[in-house]
Amino acid sequence: MVNYCRVSGCTNRTDREKHLEYYRLPKVIKNQGEECQRLSEERRRLWLAKLNQDLRGKNLDNIRICSAHFLSGKKSDLYQKDDPDWVPSVGLTGQQGGLPQSTKETGNSHYKRRMNRTQQRLKAEAAAAAETDDDPTTSYVSDNFCCTGTQTELTGDAIEAMATKLQSLRTENIQLSSDVAHVSTSYDQSAFVDKDEKVLFFTGLPTYQILLVLFTFLSPHLPVRKSLDKFKQLMLTLMRLRLNVSTTFLSYAFNVSIATASRIVTDVIDVMFICMKPLIIWPYRDQLQKTMPMQFRKHFGKKCAVIIDCFEDFIERPSNLIARAETWSSYKHHNTVKFLIGITPQG
Repeated sequence: MVNYCRVSGCTNRTDREKHLEYYRLPKVIKNQGEECQRLSEERRRLWLAKLNQDLRGKNLDNIRICSAHFLSGKKSDLYQKDDPDWVPSVGLTGQQGGLPQSTKETGNSHYKRRMNRTQQRLKAEAAAAAETDDDPTTSYVSDNFCCTGTQTELTGDAIEAMATKLQSLRTENIQLSSDVAHVSTSYDQSAFVDKDEKVLFFTGLPTYQILLVLFTFLSPHLPVRKSLDKFKQLMLTLMRLRLNVSTTFLSYAFNVSIATASRIVTDVIDVMFICMKPLIIWPYRDQLQKTMPMQFRKHFGKKCAVIIDCFEDFIERPSNLIARAETWSSYKHHNTVKFLIGITPQG
């Protein structure tokens, strides 16, 4: 498929000017925080404004802008808003050849000088912070300190304020580290020893001993991860099954990413399915008849063999289109997982 540059007056196309890049309009990113969404929305709006065309009824996904319309020959990163190539700026009025090379170099040099000044300032601040860390006895700077060999734009009050701010940030860092350490140990195995009520609440298992038996049975088959040990992987999965909390909550509770929490649930459930499937034993017909409750015998005689229940639970909409179609429920008007459960008459 041949793509054309959408800029008015530009004749570049992918099958002819193959040395160029052809960029789509920036998409609005909604799942990576408010700042990312705000920047992506603003960037998309500015790109459309630069095109200055009536695009009503057009498929915006098919629009391309070639790299010839950027000063450096390529677009900048989303978070580099000060970069002149954050939006296309070359040859947008239909003139052939775009801006002169000298103009491009000037725009780039201005940006590079500004970035160099910013980096030098950050390095100086980092060096000052490192010196303060190496000398913990320095808690203040005298307002009257002066030296003929020293030249600075900072006053004694400003330096003292920076030192106070640094100490505040250190205290906050220590507190956050303590909170993270507390969270990371909240679901250790030792936190559940002899605490049957806590085990029941988080896992649905009646006692810690049963939880320990289950963990010992599954542990040889659980995956090894650097982010979480095997017991925490099992706890994360049981909490997902018992409390039906989101993977976002679990990621915060266990200090892992959302993707890691989701993969752990999938992997552990696969292990549980394979290892625990042989534990499900269906009794023979004569055993069912011997243990048939009297109420069942009264109404059904000895013909009842199984009690069947079918139900659906809501799930998040899968990103995979095939999975989305397979889980759609016309009855619930939602994506669901279907369960067909059978139990013996005596339960």
